Amino acid sequence: MSSEPIERRVSYLGDRLKASRCRICGKEYFEVRDYCTNCGRKSYLKMAPVDLFYEKGKLELCTLVTEPTNKFTKLGSFVYGIVSFHDGKIRVPGRLTDQVIKDGETVDLSALEGREVVPRFRRRYSVNKSDVVPTISLAFTLADEYYPHQEYVVAEQNKEYDLPGIVGYGVYTSRFRIKEGGLERAVPFMDEDSVTAAVEAGKIALIHSGIDSSHVGKVYVGSESNPYAVKPIASKVAQVLKLGEEDGDIQAVDAVDTEFACKAATSMFKDAAALVNYPNSGIRNAMVIGADNSQAAPRGCPGGELDLFVGYGGAAFIFGKSDVIAEIEGWCSVTSDTPDFWRRDGEPYPMHGGRFTGDPAYFKHVKKSVTKLMDRLSLKPEDLTYFVPHQPNPAFPVKVARDLGFKDEQYACALQVNKFGNTYSGCSPVGLAAVLDIAKPEERILVASYGSGAGSDAYLLRTTSQLLDKRKRQKVNVKCLTENPFVEHVYYITYRRLKLGM
Repeated sequence: MSSEPIERRVSYLGDRLKASRCRICGKEYFEVRDYCTNCGRKSYLKMAPVDLFYEKGKLELCTLVTEPTNKFTKLGSFVYGIVSFHDGKIRVPGRLTDQVIKDGETVDLSALEGREVVPRFRRRYSVNKSDVVPTISLAFTLADEYYPHQEYVVAEQNKEYDLPGIVGYGVYTSRFRIKEGGLERAVPFMDEDSVTAAVEAGKIALIHSGIDSSHVGKVYVGSESNPYAVKPIASKVAQVLKLGEEDGDIQAVDAVDTEFACKAATSMFKDAAALVNYPNSGIRNAMVIGADNSQAAPRGCPGGELDLFVGYGGAAFIFGKSDVIAEIEGWCSVTSDTPDFWRRDGEPYPMHGGRFTGDPAYFKHVKKSVTKLMDRLSLKPEDLTYFVPHQPNPAFPVKVARDLGFKDEQYACALQVNKFGNTYSGCSPVGLAAVLDIAKPEERILVASYGSGAGSDAYLLRTTSQLLDKRKRQKVNVKCLTENPFVEHVYYITYRRLKLGM
């Protein structure tokens, strides 16, 4: 009988940072063990699982690797060291990520040693295009910089709502940005991609919601930049976040990828709401994630005009009927075969139809979904507090909002394309998160996504008092990400290198 592929075994332990603790003597191990070497046979069945995924550690000592081996060459120089958890009971080797170290640059290692760090889910090293992408959470960022540590506490569910809706959300993007003129866009670090963004966004959503991850019975991941043509992102998200009941190394959860350009995630909002609302589904919560490492050819190449706006990041939303922060009051979707943007199979970059992407595509579909929904619910623009449009560039969302009769104060706070770029499947969800960050109870929000090819989903949400209670759990919101003092700006050549990844 052949053994399980090594990548599967390594990722099962390393992605989640699984450890064990002896219930008799308290000794801890960075691995899943059946017995304790201190207590011997009497510790059989006395070993408790330990999860380091949501914890913070300490970088005890480190070194600068200036000549990495083949699989790490693309990283350039990097810091590697020993990270301890639980006051030194567990020590693991790990890489300090999110550090662009130039050739010949000196690093004060003594200033890093002793600082607290947070595990990050990242690519482990470079492989050939025919190989499985190796991942791990033995990559760490400094806890007092861009992304601070956030504790995951499962809270008791107190109130059941009549309508399903959002019970928690999270936004993730890189600390690296490229700034040109008045535009700023997020850039993935070398070891990031749409999969890592999806996991990190889902992690933050679980923390914000306070629900037990085992209660998530369905997860959808919408993306058009999956590193695989055949292999889902959602299965990795389900395993790393431990969604659904865990049975050995299997999660009892339905996980599926979706694709419809930039509305691949919002298309599933209604499906997630319907599932948690159906009494016999057996699903208490469903998670929807939109994450992309938005693609564009280099400037000067066909399709290179998209390079002015593409970004990186993702947003995750958890749906349910308990402790809802925003109920879904209605929705409307429209679709037509309008090929305004496409990427043929096997091609690395998308193409688009120039001016054709405007009136017969974006504007037509967004206006139609919004007006049909508002007519159906007998609403006028003044009945809404916020409007969140899809944001492929800075001009389109402003024009469509004004054409629909919305005022600047209704949509301005949702516009994040100038800070993160067009994050494709994560674009309108990030805008929604920015609004939920500041909204008050009993306010109405209209979200209108757009996906090339083409279609639009419009949703009407009404916020509840739970919004303020759960906001206390947020250490990082969208404003913190845009105004963060640890954001690092890079030049165009570095931006292109980071977008290519490992």
